[in-house]
Amino acid sequence: MLQTGLWYSAPVTANAWAMTHLPKEQPVMVCRGVRGATTVTSNSREEILRETRHLLALMIRLNGIEPDDVASAIFTTTHDLDAEYPALAARQLGWLDTALLCGHEMAVPRGLPFCIRILVHWNTTCSPQELQHVYLSEAANLRPDKADLPPIDERDLEKWIEQQLSVWNRGLGKAS
Repeated sequence: MLQTGLWYSAPVTANAWAMTHLPKEQPVMVCRGVRGATTVTSNSREEILRETRHLLALMIRLNGIEPDDVASAIFTTTHDLDAEYPALAARQLGWLDTALLCGHEMAVPRGLPFCIRILVHWNTTCSPQELQHVYLSEAANLRPDKADLPPIDERDLEKWIEQQLSVWNRGLGKAS
């Protein structure tokens, strides 16, 4: 016989409670989007790769991004850039096993020409406020609130890029 007003529920076990109520001290890894953009002055393969490598290297350095923590990355260009896939720059920097995709931005009236954009899907414990988005050259006008970057040793950054390119070229059988 069922008594009205009384309900039975199973007792909550310690394991079930721990799985649904993580301690606040434990950082939780989530996938976050890190954005970056830059511009080039011409539709040349060399300039697209050079500026994309520089942008991505800054995004990596400023955020401490490790290739194994990257789920994927999307690279877009405006329609006036088609001399090279900008994702090749990521391969040249060692992102050999990362899912990469290239595409064109929407053709919006008064849009910024000769623009390369990157969206990195990064597995991290950082909060959204801790992410350092990178906007360079004329692209700094897209997000003036994100245009101020912390100081970085440009010579050290360029040296790292050259080391990555050397490894890439050796893999292709080219002299460095």
